[in-house]
Amino acid sequence: MKNLKFIFILILTLCSSVVIAQETPAPKQTKAITIEGATAHLGNGKVIENSLIMFNEGKITFIGSALMKIARVGEIIDGKGKHIYPGFIIPNSTLGLVEIDAIKASDDDAEMGTWNPHIRSLIAYNAESKVVESMRPNGVLLGQITPRGGRICGTSSVVQFDAWNWEDAAIKTDDGIHINWPNSFTNGRWWLGEDPGLKPNKEYKNQITEIANYFKESKAYNKGINTVTNLPYEALQGIFNGSKTLYINVDDEKGITDAIRFSKENGVKNMVVVGGREAYKIANLLKQNNISVLLQRVHSRPSNDDDDYDLPYKMAKLLVDNGVVVALQASGQMERMNSRNLPFYAGTTVAHGLTKAQALQLITLNPAKILGIDNNYGSLESGKSATLFISEGDALDMRTNIITHAFIDGREISLETHQTKLWKRYSEKYNNQ
Repeated sequence: MKNLKFIFILILTLCSSVVIAQETPAPKQTKAITIEGATAHLGNGKVIENSLIMFNEGKITFIGSALMKIARVGEIIDGKGKHIYPGFIIPNSTLGLVEIDAIKASDDDAEMGTWNPHIRSLIAYNAESKVVESMRPNGVLLGQITPRGGRICGTSSVVQFDAWNWEDAAIKTDDGIHINWPNSFTNGRWWLGEDPGLKPNKEYKNQITEIANYFKESKAYNKGINTVTNLPYEALQGIFNGSKTLYINVDDEKGITDAIRFSKENGVKNMVVVGGREAYKIANLLKQNNISVLLQRVHSRPSNDDDDYDLPYKMAKLLVDNGVVVALQASGQMERMNSRNLPFYAGTTVAHGLTKAQALQLITLNPAKILGIDNNYGSLESGKSATLFISEGDALDMRTNIITHAFIDGREISLETHQTKLWKRYSEKYNNQ
């Protein structure tokens, strides 16, 4: 009797696992596909009305006007009245590193300790995450998986969101090192009787010196002959030879200025500002030093009492107008869940000054350039990856972002998720009443 009970429980467990499992990743593209008649938003600022796009073996083989007399190949998809976009890219994300915040065993976005450049987020990435799966119905198909915590957080990698495991998901491994820059101002510790308002951080200079010394030690290690391996020091080598980008999380004007100076003095080849709440104040300096910005979440409140009420909404325009390369992210509370709203953040920037073509670049070609994958992703061009999707309407508008087809490297992926299944289930329930 006990054995029968055990078998019954086991069967129920297996059945429930099947119900909640992620959609099976799509197989490799085996036949050519042609999409005809849709409005193609290329991601590089150009738009083709009544377009013709053909791709085979994961690569775009032709893109142009549907009026051209050229043989259509393979399966033909009628795109009339619809829109085609390159897959959206979410940078600086912890997608796949945390599944349920309240369950510690599913939380792997930060390592213990202060100096962790050697910690690779990629190997902790869960390709079967339900949260990751929910990105695809809004067109978010690629992301930079980034660690958190410590002074030097670790090493990020870029993945695509339809894979069996992290090895299959990886597009660019170990693309950058991430640092949390010291705050030049700190809040007073009210529990110790201090003024709770902002005041200068007395340890600010010492904290920067500490980072500089760590970098110098790493350089010395990598130039010498070592009998003992130091993985953290070895991991930093890439930011000095240009194979990795240094991403610095910093918001205030002084902090950004100091971070730029620090990077130049320490021979960092490529630097990106992450957050950049006051980046607009020194846009010219960013432009002069060819430094890009992964902008704080657009749908946030102003940080300072004297900020314009709409500053977060128009920040992208202020930087773009000054020639700074900008990409959007979903930082802040509920960052992973909010990542699916990436296209709507871009849509908000349209309402505050950018053109739709400029806004689209914030989540396509610009992040591809920053992440170093623009030779293959970020725009619809012949020879690039066929990572794209078809929407019934404007993909930057939540009312019309209704995706009918999506492809990653030419593979037609499933748009079903746990959320879409629940939506259909309860829609049928109430529609039938």
